[in-house]
Amino acid sequence: MQQQPPSDAIVDQPPRCDECGLLLRHETRTRTWTYKGHAVSAEQPGWYCASDPAHEPVYDEADIAATEAVFLGLRADVEGTLSAAEIARIRRRLGLSQRQAGKLLGGGPMAFHKYEKGEVAVTRAVAVLLRLLDRHPELLGEIPGRLGRAA
Repeated sequence: MQQQPPSDAIVDQPPRCDECGLLLRHETRTRTWTYKGHAVSAEQPGWYCASDPAHEPVYDEADIAATEAVFLGLRADVEGTLSAAEIARIRRRLGLSQRQAGKLLGGGPMAFHKYEKGEVAVTRAVAVLLRLLDRHPELLGEIPGRLGRAA
C-alpha cells in the first residue's frame, strides 16, 4: 500500500517504520506492479525499513512520481491504449505542439504535456483517435476547429 508521511512531519527527520518503529532509509529497490494479471518491474525509490525488507515501505510524492509512468505504461499495454512515448511520437508526426493537440483533440492545453510525461493516462477514445490520425494524417484537416500551424 502506498502511503505518505504526515504533512506536518519534520523534514529533517526520516519517517519511522509503522511495524517496528525504526527510522526508514531512503533508497531504491526493485518493485513489481500488477494490473489485470500482467506485471512489470522497475526501480522504485522510497523509504524502506532496514531491519526487515518485508515491512511496508513509505513513498512520498517524488517517489510516486518517479515511477508513475511505469504503471501507466503497463496499463496502456493491457488496456490497448497508448504509452507516453507513442503519444509524443504521433503528436510530433502530426506537426502539433502539445498545446495545439490538447485544444484540437480534447483535454485542454496541458493534456498532452501530462500524457507525454506519464502523469495522466490517455483515454481509450483519444488513443483510438491518435491511432487513426497516425495511419491517416490527412484526416487532421477534417477535425472541426483545425488550428493553423502558427497557433
